[in-house]
Amino acid sequence: MKKQKICIIGGSLTGLVTAISLSKLNCDVDIIAEDNKQNIKSSRTIAVSENNLEFLKKLNIFKSFAKYAWPCSVMEIYIENRNKEFSKVYELNKNNKKEKILYMFKNSIITQLLKDRIKKIKNISLIKNKKISSINNSGLLKSVRLNNKNIKYNLVIICTGSNSNLVKNIFDNQTIENSYKETSTTTILQHAPTKNNSARQFFLENEIFAMLPISNTKTSIVWSKKNGTNENIFKIKEKIKFYTKSYLKKIKFISSIEKKDLNFLIRKNYYKDRILLFGDALHVIHPFVGQGFNMVLRDLISLENILLKKIGLGLDIGASDILSEFAKETKSGNFAFSISTDLLKNSFTIKNKYFKEARNRILKQIDKNDFTKNIFFNIANKGFKF
Repeated sequence: MKKQKICIIGGSLTGLVTAISLSKLNCDVDIIAEDNKQNIKSSRTIAVSENNLEFLKKLNIFKSFAKYAWPCSVMEIYIENRNKEFSKVYELNKNNKKEKILYMFKNSIITQLLKDRIKKIKNISLIKNKKISSINNSGLLKSVRLNNKNIKYNLVIICTGSNSNLVKNIFDNQTIENSYKETSTTTILQHAPTKNNSARQFFLENEIFAMLPISNTKTSIVWSKKNGTNENIFKIKEKIKFYTKSYLKKIKFISSIEKKDLNFLIRKNYYKDRILLFGDALHVIHPFVGQGFNMVLRDLISLENILLKKIGLGLDIGASDILSEFAKETKSGNFAFSISTDLLKNSFTIKNKYFKEARNRILKQIDKNDFTKNIFFNIANKGFKF
């Protein structure tokens, strides 16, 4: 049987990992992407659950994953009390520190590892600096037009993000979306050596401040806050020093300070005429739980398993019934996870003192119940399954 062809549009982290995963299906894979050079001083980091790390290991992108992934065995949640001090109300996995809550990676490093791996895979072609002029039907296949040349594919996967003109032109705006009216500020700190295995989340009145360890001497900062305060870089750095002073010593900023507007999005339509949306084009959630890339990987595990079975049966992987099967398998879990994350985030922004007191009591009770904590751990690790 002739090899089937897959086109992946977008050379982001999502596009690269999707290409490597699907190349194992004995398909020819083209990645169409702009040749964006990675900023080695970028402050972006990603969190990967233990279950998803096992999936990444199978892609053979690490010679030694321990060299690139930093394990966190504890997640601590703090709230600001009436005295403007932090009180810890929840600690996940404190009774079983052999299991890891998550693993932290620098975005630029894992992206480069994926690119290096792609160079060694014969059935992947990376097409750089090419703009797509159209995507049309061509008999039973989909035709992607590049520089006046049509290339036919069984399946086209768009990994260009939620704001892509390509997505907007092909798919209607059937989405559930909302602006948080918040900005995320990220940076990386170098500091004195410490036992750095706890991820910490601090919930203030209009801010969420996260300290995510990436080594014993480096910590990633993800700080989201309501729009309206135009602080300069000096003030931002002073606040970060203030929030971290009880945990980190001899702080030095070793990356740029990057900002990003935060939005929430769930898309109703996953596919259309051999075109499948993937990654941020399908779902965008608040970064405070560090689950955005984990949702992508869980989708990818499902897609790989479905396409592997269909190829084994000699079926066309771009057929609507196959893409419908993927949507049915993942959509309900993604919806539940996205909505739950949004509700949890919003529960920390409600200012009513009676609600806050009730919420804190619930968190403290959960903190004492290992059975409930294990449920939360399994959801964070594997998502919802229906």
